[in-house]
Amino acid sequence: MAEKIQIGVLGSGTMGNGIAQIAATQGHDVIIVDNNEEALVNASKKLQKIFTRLVEKKRMTTEEMQASISRTTYTTDFESLSNSKLIIEAIVEDLNVKQQVFEKLENIVSEDCILATNTSSLSVTAVASGCKKDSRVLGIHFFNPAPLMPLVEIVPGLATDEQTLQNAKQIIDSWGKTVVIAKDTPGFIVNRIARPFYGESIRILEEGVADVATIDWALKEYGFRMGPFELMDLIGNDVNYKVTCSVFAAFFYDQRYKPSFTQQRLVEARRYGRKSGHGYYSYAENAQKPEAKQDKELAEQIMMRVVCMIINEAVDAVFLQIASAADIDLAMTKGVNYPKGPIAWAQEMGLEKVLDYLQNLYEEYGEDRYRPSPLLRRMVKNNQNFD
Repeated sequence: MAEKIQIGVLGSGTMGNGIAQIAATQGHDVIIVDNNEEALVNASKKLQKIFTRLVEKKRMTTEEMQASISRTTYTTDFESLSNSKLIIEAIVEDLNVKQQVFEKLENIVSEDCILATNTSSLSVTAVASGCKKDSRVLGIHFFNPAPLMPLVEIVPGLATDEQTLQNAKQIIDSWGKTVVIAKDTPGFIVNRIARPFYGESIRILEEGVADVATIDWALKEYGFRMGPFELMDLIGNDVNYKVTCSVFAAFFYDQRYKPSFTQQRLVEARRYGRKSGHGYYSYAENAQKPEAKQDKELAEQIMMRVVCMIINEAVDAVFLQIASAADIDLAMTKGVNYPKGPIAWAQEMGLEKVLDYLQNLYEEYGEDRYRPSPLLRRMVKNNQNFD
């Protein structure tokens, strides 16, 4: 059991409040700081409601609930973070704002305080660059909802020292989370490798190979909990499109991450998904969901194209040392509930089969998005496996 320390959380939104809930439940004193008093009040009420529901479901006792609440402080006082040993920032995804906050934090905390950002899209190294002691800054990326999702990506920046990394990992491990270590590159592990799940599905739709309902059905037939279009409607097509554009730019416009006109048009039409009442599907009252064409041969065709693209992205992440093969599989099964880790899936399908499929796509389209990873080529050539 890790030592009980004071945990600071910057930002009282959904993610900040979720991180605070985990830390308080694990016995830490938690200080949640936000400059919006109304947001703090709402966050406190929300946490109380969540704990009450957990008691009703007998997942915690009334005494445990009261103890967790008593350990949690909501305040606008930035200075109250001064005794924290770990501070996790979960504020707006704006690099300048984060840099200013971290610079300000350095002036009030102790030398051994770990400063972490929960960013999902910004460079950890860039966030740390405003600090005099950037060796104590790293990324600790939780997934939403933080109390329920087991995965946490820990991302050392260029200057992060090994002791900071190990200390942070020890704390998050002690919270019962599944920790993977990722290189500080756009999307880290999950948001990078998941892009083809959306992007290639949209491409299949645009080519008229299958409609939205059929593509969703096909991928669920192969173990995905939600189809890509259902999931984009749930996330919000505006959010998904913005992430796609930012990842595309962050990778210096690599064609593998190129956004689609289909996404753009939906956003222009304000068809954001569930929250707007219409996206790829209609969510109007009495709306009829379109029927999927339940063709097993077509389903396999769709699965092969989407899954091989995911596998290629995963293999390339190993090739570029973004993460280990084991951590990649853990991340994709625990972070986004994939039915299998993409590396394990590749082994099961056979690396040569995956390479042949990708090579055929590459030759057919002549597009860089379908280029097979050099590591995949090398492993097939040398008859190697990831085992």
